[in-house]
Amino acid sequence: MSQCTALIVAAGSGARFGGSIPKQYQDLGGVPILRRSVLAFLNHPHIDQVQVVINPAHRKLYDQAVSDLALPEPVTGGETRQDSVRLGLEAMDKKNRPKLVMIHDAARPLIDAATITAVRKALDAGRGAIAAKPLVDTLKRGLEDQIETTIDRRDLWQAHTPQAFHFEDILAAHRASAGAQLTDDAAVAEKAGMKVTLVASNPDNMKITNPDDLDRAARLLGHNFSDIRTGMGFDVHRLVPGDKIILCGVAIPHNRKLEGHSDADVGLHAVVDAILGTMSAGDIGVHFPPSDPQWKGKDSAAFVRHVVKLVSERGGFIAHVDVTLMCEQPKITPHRAAMIKRLAELLEVTPDRVSVKATTTERLGFTGREEGIAAQAVATLRFPG
Repeated sequence: MSQCTALIVAAGSGARFGGSIPKQYQDLGGVPILRRSVLAFLNHPHIDQVQVVINPAHRKLYDQAVSDLALPEPVTGGETRQDSVRLGLEAMDKKNRPKLVMIHDAARPLIDAATITAVRKALDAGRGAIAAKPLVDTLKRGLEDQIETTIDRRDLWQAHTPQAFHFEDILAAHRASAGAQLTDDAAVAEKAGMKVTLVASNPDNMKITNPDDLDRAARLLGHNFSDIRTGMGFDVHRLVPGDKIILCGVAIPHNRKLEGHSDADVGLHAVVDAILGTMSAGDIGVHFPPSDPQWKGKDSAAFVRHVVKLVSERGGFIAHVDVTLMCEQPKITPHRAAMIKRLAELLEVTPDRVSVKATTTERLGFTGREEGIAAQAVATLRFPG
């Protein structure tokens, strides 16, 4: 049983959009819309598998868009979105029933890793959660072209996807509501008596409905984050007798350990300094002084989460992080995949945006004499221009 599967709904005809092919196969910045949506989940550390629901009449377009990706055979959808989701869930129940499912519309290709993470984490405390945007505009009810009344917008949210649930709950709810013509999965869950948590969505997580939306999405992809910054971080810690070394968030059994005020994870410390460098926000010592006893023995993951929050508060995102570890021992290659996965989780990015490399210094210097380990990191971030 997988932990969490993403179900991408792509069976619609896109009649309102127009054009020679359905909107989910239209080009967005050189990439089909469906492919962008699939990759957002396929590369996410909290998603184990991606299942797509399609119209079989679009099979050739589907293959052109995603045939090179590691996806199971697509599921045939139904007449309505609700039918397509239920059919997707039924197919998953027969093939590889997951514990959790995250349902997403293919027409929302700008979904970001942080929103996926937030919706997934909400399931740790509840049975259902959806990405949603609080309404900020004044709402009017009109009769033809005249205002009839103003609607109180307090407590009103605009539902986005992904919408995530415990698999057995939402499958039972969809079976019970078959044919009810409900507009989203949260409505299906509500009808079944489930409590669904609202999770703040990235405002750019728009649904492409017409050609103007496609133009706006293209602008968001390239122009909103034109301020590209690069930062560099470097850290060194001494090796002393111990039983494990922690590097990039991964504990490696060893006869020595790194000495430091916190857990002395040189990899994460270098990453933190690199990210802080992109914001001209000082260094790790400014934010977490070694003289402060509260950081003694602290897991360096807390430092990474702090700088990720700073990036988010400034409206930016992490485009890529590259880490080089310099040591003779331990050997890094057997642990590289685990380090990349852990870094991706902490940075709230997909693993393809993280690189971990290792080198020796040919027995030269303090790393060559195995007196310590050094790490260098380079971070590339994008901020609103």
